[in-house]
Amino acid sequence: MQGKHIDELYLDLLEHIMKYGVTKTDRTGTGTKSLFGYQMRFNLADGFPLLTTKKVPIKSITHELLWFMRGDTNLKYLAEYDVHIWDEWPYKAYLIRNKINVPKTDSVEWKTGIKEFVEKIKKDSDFAKKYGNLGPIYGYQWRSWPAYTPASAGQSAHKYHIDQLKNVIEEIKKEPDSRLLIISAWNVADLEEMAKAGLPPCHCLFQFYVADGKLSCQLYQRSCDTFLGVPFNIASYSLFTMIIAQICGLQPGEFVWTGGDVHLYSNHLEQVKLQLSRRNDIRPLPKMKINPKKNKIEDFTIDDFELIDYNPHESIKAPIAV
Repeated sequence: MQGKHIDELYLDLLEHIMKYGVTKTDRTGTGTKSLFGYQMRFNLADGFPLLTTKKVPIKSITHELLWFMRGDTNLKYLAEYDVHIWDEWPYKAYLIRNKINVPKTDSVEWKTGIKEFVEKIKKDSDFAKKYGNLGPIYGYQWRSWPAYTPASAGQSAHKYHIDQLKNVIEEIKKEPDSRLLIISAWNVADLEEMAKAGLPPCHCLFQFYVADGKLSCQLYQRSCDTFLGVPFNIASYSLFTMIIAQICGLQPGEFVWTGGDVHLYSNHLEQVKLQLSRRNDIRPLPKMKINPKKNKIEDFTIDDFELIDYNPHESIKAPIAV
C-alpha cells in the first residue's frame, strides 16, 4: 500500500508543532516549541524518503551512517570527508577542557575557531586522538557495547564487548520472527561519559521486523530537533534499513519514525515558515541504488550508493543548538 509522501508527513508535523507545541526551556538556552509523542511511517517501496521541500545532504548522511556502522567515534573520518554534523560538540568540549571561553555559536570567534579546530583534527592524528573522540556514542554502542563477567573466587571481573549489530544481523537470518531484533544506544552506565563529549544519544533504540520477505525498522528518538535533525535521521535509518535488508537477503519494508520530545528551536521558526510555503510544490521522491554485490557490513563504502532523480528546493540554513 502506498504511503503519504515524506514532505506531506513532515510538513504536517511542522504545522502541528507550530499550532500545538508548548514553550519550553532546554539545555542549550535557546528555547523550543515542543510536544510529546509523534509517529510517521514510510513505505520504502514508494521511493527514498528524502525531503524535496528543502535539500538534504545525502553524502553527509551516508558518511555518518558508514561511520556508525564501522563503530567509529572519532571526528577525524568525518573531517576528512568534509562532513560537519558533529563538529560543534568536540569543539565545545575542547574549549572547556582547556579552560578557554566558549563564544556564542553565531559569533565570528566561534566560526573561526571551529574551522581551525576541524582542520587540525583532519591533519594532526595526535590532536585528533586527544580531542576528536566523541566518547561512547552510537557506533561504539552498536559494535562494542561494554559488558562484564562477574567476579568469582580468585578471579576479578572480566570486561568484554558485544557487537549488537553483528548479532542482530545473524538473528534476522536465523530467526526472522524474533521479537528481540533490537539495538540500543542508551547505555545508562555510559551516559555521563557521553555527556562530556556532547550529549546522550537522541536516537536511542531501534527494532527490526520481518514479514512477507521484507525488513522494516522502527526508531525511537527521545529528543528530536525537528527542523535540522529529523529529516536527516529519517533518511539515515531508511538507508540503514535498506542496507541490512540487502545483507539479509530481504526486501526493504517500512521505516517507522517515533519521536519523544519533538521540538522546534525558537531560532528555527522563520525557516519553518519558509519551508511550509513550499507545500504546493512537493516533488517526486528520488530512488536510492545500492551496489548489489555488497553483502557484508564492513564492505560498504560511499561509492556503493547512488541517489537518482533528486530534484529538491534549495536548502534552508539554520543554526545548530549546542
